[in-house]
Amino acid sequence: MSMFADGLDKAVQRAFTRPIPTSAGARMRYLVKQLKGTRAVADLLGVSQRTVERYVKEQIKRPRKDLAARLEREVTKRWQPQIRAKAKQTAATSGGIVIDTRARFGYTAAPGTTDDARLRHLTVALPPTYAARLFTAQEQGAPDQQLQQIAAEALQEVYFKDGGRRAAGLLVEYTDLEHIEFDL
Repeated sequence: MSMFADGLDKAVQRAFTRPIPTSAGARMRYLVKQLKGTRAVADLLGVSQRTVERYVKEQIKRPRKDLAARLEREVTKRWQPQIRAKAKQTAATSGGIVIDTRARFGYTAAPGTTDDARLRHLTVALPPTYAARLFTAQEQGAPDQQLQQIAAEALQEVYFKDGGRRAAGLLVEYTDLEHIEFDL
């Protein structure tokens, strides 16, 4: 998965009110309930239907490392859908989203100004419209490049242009991404 999509998912997961189930059996039972059958879970995780049934009955308790990681990822992806939706809705309508990033920012600016790209660490609160755009693009399966473009546009308008109060002709280039984290 991509750095931006993962970051958005982690921000939403912080809104969870309960942790995901801890045991492999409980996680497997949750997936069976969500996907309405052991065959669908087996296909999703790349194991046999019999293996899924054995986890559900607690006959197997410790999954292999790779299966444990897939199991945790799939349960987390489906955990508390109403709370996930509410957190996204709040961010997109009133709360906005905070972006914390370390990347190279360069500019296309007027002659005689500093437009050399340089590494910066920024933490910026973005308005709800950009949160809505990011979540909508993520839900539509947008590639990381498109999510990065939306974030660059948001940083350009909010941070570098200060909401239209300065640097009117500035175009920000957002490259060499080292770190990205979101918070609601």
